[in-house]
Amino acid sequence: MDNSWDYHNGGSEIRIGVLGMKSMGDQNILKSNTVKAIECLHYVMNLPTSTVITGIESMQILEQAFEAVRTFAPMSQKQVTDLLNRTRSAAAKGQYELFKTTSQFDSTAKNPQWLG
Repeated sequence: MDNSWDYHNGGSEIRIGVLGMKSMGDQNILKSNTVKAIECLHYVMNLPTSTVITGIESMQILEQAFEAVRTFAPMSQKQVTDLLNRTRSAAAKGQYELFKTTSQFDSTAKNPQWLG
């Protein structure tokens, strides 16, 4: 399966690769107890990405990534809908998506001198 995307810009065609990152929002979504890590990995692997990048802070997390690859199968629309419905209330206020609602992950906010 080729998950690169064709981008058309003024008649030119450029093939790009799409990277999937932060499938667990720095593991914050796991604190909601609405989804398991392997489900997050399977969900992002189901998206039209060229590759999924996951952090590997320990051997346990590395084994989790291997398990996600071993057990992955494309998700049906019903599986995707069920997962999104299950996580909807946890995601609604952004309390588990700190990369969207705080400057905790914003290096520019922590280093304003980068702006010149």
